[in-house]
Amino acid sequence: MLLRSGISPCSLPFQALPISSSSLSSSASYSKVTLGFHQNVAVLQSERRPGYPILCSISQVHSYGTVDYERRPVLKWNSLYRRISTMEDPSLGSGIVLDRWEAEERRLSKWDLCRVAKELRKFRRHKLALEVYNWMAAQGDRFTLTSSDMAIQLDLIAKVQGISHAEDHFSNLPENLKDKRTYGALLNVYGQAKIKDKAEAIMETMKSKGYASDALPFNVMMTLYMNVEEHEKVGMLINEMKEKNMTFDIYTYNIWITNCASMEDVEEMERVVGEMTSDSNINANWTTYTTLATMYTRLGNFEKSESCLKDAEIRMTGRDRTPFNYLIGLYGNIGKRGEVYRIWNWYKSSFPSILNLGYQSMLSSLIRLGDMDGAEVIYEEWLSSTLNYDPRICNILMSSYVKEGLVGKAKDVLDGFLEKGGKPKPNTWEFLAEGYTKEKQLSEALLCIKAAASSEGVHRWRPRPTNITNLLELCKEKNDMDSLDVLMDLLRSRGLENLYMTPMVTHD
Repeated sequence: MLLRSGISPCSLPFQALPISSSSLSSSASYSKVTLGFHQNVAVLQSERRPGYPILCSISQVHSYGTVDYERRPVLKWNSLYRRISTMEDPSLGSGIVLDRWEAEERRLSKWDLCRVAKELRKFRRHKLALEVYNWMAAQGDRFTLTSSDMAIQLDLIAKVQGISHAEDHFSNLPENLKDKRTYGALLNVYGQAKIKDKAEAIMETMKSKGYASDALPFNVMMTLYMNVEEHEKVGMLINEMKEKNMTFDIYTYNIWITNCASMEDVEEMERVVGEMTSDSNINANWTTYTTLATMYTRLGNFEKSESCLKDAEIRMTGRDRTPFNYLIGLYGNIGKRGEVYRIWNWYKSSFPSILNLGYQSMLSSLIRLGDMDGAEVIYEEWLSSTLNYDPRICNILMSSYVKEGLVGKAKDVLDGFLEKGGKPKPNTWEFLAEGYTKEKQLSEALLCIKAAASSEGVHRWRPRPTNITNLLELCKEKNDMDSLDVLMDLLRSRGLENLYMTPMVTHD
């Protein structure tokens, strides 16, 4: 499946994101994967949406008097998924959980394992998902792994271990598994990394082998060209597809429309929309119209943007939460506070609970609209109802208070988050440090930077240069050499002192 981007749906970047080959599943070929683009964010249409039941076909054995031995408890795959995803020590790996499950519960089938891996991929638990596939591969001949399985594994290897390892994995595959699925996965890896030369080489190989016979690899390449801002090559690929009488899918049109929007070519964009609507094979989906709405918003044409959002609404089907998140953000971008609340109430009435991304979208939209009272209500609603205290939601409200010079309120938000058992990320503390620095409260700011340096995820943390520069300037202004030494020692301990080259305060 195509993973959703971590980019907030409330933002309006027009950089096209690469297509993820994790769209491949062991039960669907590369050629049948569907790609959805929303604000240039790839969205899987074939993924199970939250709220849908898991349908599993269980064979019925008519024994005519014999015992029906297949009537045994069906594995609750989501129980296994939760056991893996909530491991206290993820470094132990999924294999430990799988071994224990088979010893204590029941023997696992390939379907069970692939379904668990699919869910892990959906929530970006790539390392754990890869370990599930590695565990299957380590079982020898017990599981038959297809080229679709290899394509998923290749994509996960690239995400977890790096592109060179993915290339090695591809090179070591048996020739019978080097087909359009695995070639397509490698193409996606290069596209995702914006390695244009290698992507073009793989595309040419796929063409020579007859593996580029449908729209999907062309969609991958067009997305790559948008990412590297070679927009004219998108048109060249469109023309090539037309010359070969290839069938466009809805995602081809969405990418084409997005490319026009990126170049701010409204006339061409509207012409492509007309061509799409006249194509009898295409039913425009909500992503098409939210892309159009985004374009019109960027151009300041809020009336057309709102019209497109209405068109998107009538194309929302099933139990998909994703369009609600985008509509909340997009209505907020054009200043339609009433519409934001209308979509929110519709959202809440459609699902038994709202996930963190929904609260994130709503909170961001209300803050952008200047509705701080409403934002505080939404935040408290989230804090009292969630079991997953995502610090990103806490950060949204804290950073807004810091921008307004309300560092005390930002501290209150963090205190409440901590009381609930939330675990701040380094940037959570850094937001607060920024607020204290603005208020010239040096000791409090330094305490926050220390907390950031010792919090979870610290191995990836790099403080924002402007924050460190401002702290150094505050040390200089207050002539506080002790605080300066503390700050520099902290940077040295992280090997970061050379990254923040600023006029240093020296001891007299």
